[in-house]
Amino acid sequence: MEDSVLEKLRYPIGKFIAPELYSNNYLSEKIAEISSFPERLKKEVIYLTDYQLDTPYRQDGWTIRQVIHHCADSHMNCFIRIKWTLTEDKPVIKFYHEDRWAEMHDNITMRIQPTLSFLEGLHYRLAYLMKSLNVADLEKTFIHPEHNNEFKIKEIIGNYAWHGNHHLAHITELKKKKGW
Repeated sequence: MEDSVLEKLRYPIGKFIAPELYSNNYLSEKIAEISSFPERLKKEVIYLTDYQLDTPYRQDGWTIRQVIHHCADSHMNCFIRIKWTLTEDKPVIKFYHEDRWAEMHDNITMRIQPTLSFLEGLHYRLAYLMKSLNVADLEKTFIHPEHNNEFKIKEIIGNYAWHGNHHLAHITELKKKKGW
């Protein structure tokens, strides 16, 4: 497969680009995207058949089912990382192998409704917490061992809004391609 075609399949909305300025308006928009993600996801997947859910979004890619469960796994880690950052001084967060998690039995076979319900509650809490952060909180950092780099909470807000939109685009692009 041609590199540019594969890149478009892997990153249908492009890679995350951090803004030069994390304005209040930018952060409010991203928190709104995080808040609305579960409903937007549910709208796209709730009526899909098992056959459709078990279809990879690209060759050698995850299935729609795996993408849905991955979003829950990843965003749960986001929530925990923010809590650690707010309650500890520059914590070193726990790295997890998302590819290995995606291959676990529950991510491959479990029905999606419990995960959709989980995402509703999780994103409600994420958005609620994010809206309560003050300027000092937004500047607090954690250290990611995979990158050996510090990340500010305000950066994570933008990144996880992108992450949800990124995986939602995997699903919507596959649905368009398949005519579902």
